[in-house]
Amino acid sequence: MLTLTDGATMQIRNIIQSPEVPDGYGVRIAADPGGRLSLELAAMPAEDDQVLDDDGARVFLEPQAAAILNDKALDAQADSTGQVQFSIAETEI
Repeated sequence: MLTLTDGATMQIRNIIQSPEVPDGYGVRIAADPGGRLSLELAAMPAEDDQVLDDDGARVFLEPQAAAILNDKALDAQADSTGQVQFSIAETEI
């Protein structure tokens, strides 16, 4: 299952807890038919999404994305302009 680093948890919480985002939102990670991943705000998970809640950071994983991200870690950092960059890494066993 996907794990979140402390950086990802903090950045996702910052995104979904901002004043312009309604309560209950999370970020949804989905895969297109080619396996490319996208991340967007979502009001709720789709019926077959896996839901992660790591200390208030809600992530909804579309089934194909969940398979791609199994045993991976999601990390995030903000650059000097405040833009958040997400990255995926192998988890250490």
